[in-house]
This record gives sequence, C-alpha cells and structure tokens, in this order.
Amino acid sequence: MMAETQRPDRREQGVVDERTLLESFLDDYRDIVVRKVSGLSDTDARRRLVASATTVGGLIKHLRWAEYGWFDQLLQQRSDDNRRTHERSWEFEILPDESLPILIAEYQAQCEESRRIAAGYPLDHPVPHRHLGTVSLRWIYVHMIEETARHTGQLDILREQLDGATGFDG
Repeated sequence: MMAETQRPDRREQGVVDERTLLESFLDDYRDIVVRKVSGLSDTDARRRLVASATTVGGLIKHLRWAEYGWFDQLLQQRSDDNRRTHERSWEFEILPDESLPILIAEYQAQCEESRRIAAGYPLDHPVPHRHLGTVSLRWIYVHMIEETARHTGQLDILREQLDGATGFDG
C-alpha cells in the first residue's frame, strides 16, 4: 500500500467565484487521476481486471482525448461536436509503443492546453454542439468534472485490485 501524503484540495478554498470553483474542482480531479496511477508499472497499466476492456492506461488515454474533444475541438469550434476522428475504442487501447509515463505526460500536457484554451472564454460562451444544441464553457466544465470524477472512481477500483492501494494517493 502506498503511503498517504498530504494532498492539495483546491475544493477547500472557502468562498470563491464560480469560475475559480469550477476550475478548482476539475484541477483537483485531474491531479487525483495522476496520483492514483503513479508508481504503477506498464504491465499493471495494461492489465484487464474487469470484463470490459477498461485498463488503467486506457482510462488515462481516454481522459486525455476527452480533454481534447471538449476544450480544443469543441470550445474553439473546430468541430460541431466533441467526437474525435478515431474510433472511441482506440482511446482505451494501449499500443505497444505507449507507456504509462508517456500517457500521463500526454494527459497532463492536454490538461494544460485545456486550461490555456478555457482562459480565453467567459463561462457563458455559447458553443454549438451537433447533438446537444448549444453548450457553454460552464457546461463543459461541469461535464468534465463529472467525466474525470467518474473515471477516477474506476481508477480507484483498478488500483485497489492491482496492489491494494486505496485513498487519494494510490
């Protein structure tokens, strides 16, 4: 089991403005995702522990592409929805030349890019979406908090199955 370390929790900042609150919740979950998978081997990142194709590495890869789809692609209106040009199943496959450290680095770089992109828009900025009508940056933040938190829960379960680590750090 990994040792507990002090985790920064941006959600405990007290009364803040809405944008800071949304950014804080999303950034906190982004950090938890990385801490949750840190220290695992590539073999563990590829292990299938549930009936579906869900793996630790696949979840990190998928979260990277979810960030891209919502912030880079949709918010900047490069596409009329958040779907990527590749098959969704590809996001959950770890290719032979991919490693967990590479997947983590790509996820963190995409999160940084998402922050940079979002900083240029107000929360109410309307974005047309082919299937959802119009969404706002506020809606994208709430959705990405939901998406990241849901997959963090899956990572909790996978990590516990892999090495018994529980909690925010492993």
